[in-house]
Amino acid sequence: MHKGKLVFAQVMTHLPLTTFRRCVAAHRGDFKVKEFTCLDQFFAMAFAQLTYRESLRDIELNLRAQGARLYHMGFRCSTISRNTLANANATRPWQIYADLAQHLIGIARPLYASDPFGVDLDATVYAFDS
Repeated sequence: MHKGKLVFAQVMTHLPLTTFRRCVAAHRGDFKVKEFTCLDQFFAMAFAQLTYRESLRDIELNLRAQGARLYHMGFRCSTISRNTLANANATRPWQIYADLAQHLIGIARPLYASDPFGVDLDATVYAFDS
């Protein structure tokens, strides 16, 4: 039986957690939150993005199918319901994720500044998929 980390958990280890927690604290994202934290929300949305999920129902069904593996994927909540995810998406400050994206862009830009892009652009272009 496999004893290593799940692939999703390995990908999420590259997330700068200190920066993420600083962004959450700056925007009070986890204020009055009991179980489903901003980190759990980020993991759920990253899982949805990486596995091409298109609806909250689809995200919920796929995460519930993981069951006991949720903890090993990095989630700290026991289950994820569609209502909880919808409420989190509606009420949590979007600025948390914008600040995190700006930090990640700041890390990636110097790493890939000298790589050929293949297309000549006059200005910087950022494309994010929701």
